[in-house]
Amino acid sequence: MSAARLSQREQLKALVSGKSIVRAQELRNAGIAGSTIQRALDDGYIIRIGRGLYQDPQSDVDSEQTLAEVAKRIPKGVIAMVSALAYHGLTDQMPRKTWVAIGASEWSPVSGYPPVRVVRFAEKYLQQGVERHTISGVDVLVYSVAKTIADLFRNGRLVDRSVAVEGLRAALDQRKANPAQIADAARAGGAWRAIRPYLEALTFNG
Repeated sequence: MSAARLSQREQLKALVSGKSIVRAQELRNAGIAGSTIQRALDDGYIIRIGRGLYQDPQSDVDSEQTLAEVAKRIPKGVIAMVSALAYHGLTDQMPRKTWVAIGASEWSPVSGYPPVRVVRFAEKYLQQGVERHTISGVDVLVYSVAKTIADLFRNGRLVDRSVAVEGLRAALDQRKANPAQIADAARAGGAWRAIRPYLEALTFNG
């Protein structure tokens, strides 16, 4: 094996072992040739976990790794709606596609793995309640509990109201958001009229 090829293999191993997920573009930007990537795959030094996504086979696999893979594919996207609800532990539903919010004028991501369901938010809603979480070594944008609940109530045509009510009840029961936080998010997120009767009923009955 040539010194140059050995150097590329070492660079590749360092890049992959330092992260749980690496995009093909990151490897190419580092000067790693496609032939080196293919040989590393053939030799088991790395594994392909999705289109253009690679991983160190020895790395710890996070149960929420799909969210990290989506964040790699759509860096500006925010995990939203039912997927955000599931991330916060407020629903037993596991959507087949990961819900991702993007801006109204952004290019829609190409189809690939993991599959995503894109929702477009106006800029005033897109930037509200964004949290950063580290999942499988990847910086992932996820909407907060209160923001997620507001979005679910505002977008009743996309998600059944029962899912929104379930999330609201779970958030209050688990104390992951208090009534004031939810009310503030609902007012800011254009969902106050929809959420108010449920919030008041659950609060008064609680």
